[in-house]
Amino acid sequence: ISESLHAARTPEQAGLPTWGPRRVKGLRREEVASLAGVSVEYYKRLERGNASGVSDSVLEALAQALQLDDAERAHLFDLARAASPIAPKRRRGAQQRVRPAVLRILDSMTGPAIVRNSRVDYLAANPLGRALYAPLFDSREQPPNSARFVFLDPAAQKFYVDWERNAKDLVAHLRSEAGRNPYDRGLSDLVGELSTRSHEFGAWWAAHNVRYHQTGTKRLRHPVVGELELDYEVMEISADDGLTISCYSAEPGSRSQQALDLLASWAATPEPSPTTTRESP
Repeated sequence: ISESLHAARTPEQAGLPTWGPRRVKGLRREEVASLAGVSVEYYKRLERGNASGVSDSVLEALAQALQLDDAERAHLFDLARAASPIAPKRRRGAQQRVRPAVLRILDSMTGPAIVRNSRVDYLAANPLGRALYAPLFDSREQPPNSARFVFLDPAAQKFYVDWERNAKDLVAHLRSEAGRNPYDRGLSDLVGELSTRSHEFGAWWAAHNVRYHQTGTKRLRHPVVGELELDYEVMEISADDGLTISCYSAEPGSRSQQALDLLASWAATPEPSPTTTRESP
């Protein structure tokens, strides 16, 4: 349970009276413990990560006391499950394959579409999806991974109009996944690499924020067609643990739709065949 959650909830929001100046902006530990109906010492033990044996009812009381959103509540329960001595030690393999049926579905989509895993590796894309994210697929930082591109390739700050917001969303997503899959070696390696090579990632990772972003808007500055504002939806592939399809669309008749149509034409243009010149005898 991070201090950022305490600071985000004020006594007034929790319905607590306040008297005089306070050294902390948000809730004190004693106040959280009181609201959740547990002792201060027990709450401190949970805060230190010693959540072995904690009941769902206590976790629910803490979630209500801190007014956690869905992502924060799920993360709290994930951390408690991971601390259990009987929790299954799931280790997701480093390689994940996209099934042929999923690839066919991907290719049948008219808009840009990407398949990625919970570590935000980009595993497959239809032609328009690959064209849309060409800077990521062509990045010097390989294999293709959204977080690696955002934090390690300077081109990302030109590509994402709202770079900082996208970067923080990625950190919050990876923090959620770390709670859900604490024994995922590939995820641990990615977090270690990013923490070592990016000051921003390390600072935002330490904040312990978690967030879902299954739908929303992306603003991109594409090197071929210029700025695009695209709505996206992320859909889980239920048969493949951790895999999702991200689909993008533009408002009909908008400049972004025109740019997307232009990008589709550009992506459909075949590469010029190499020509040979023969010297005159």
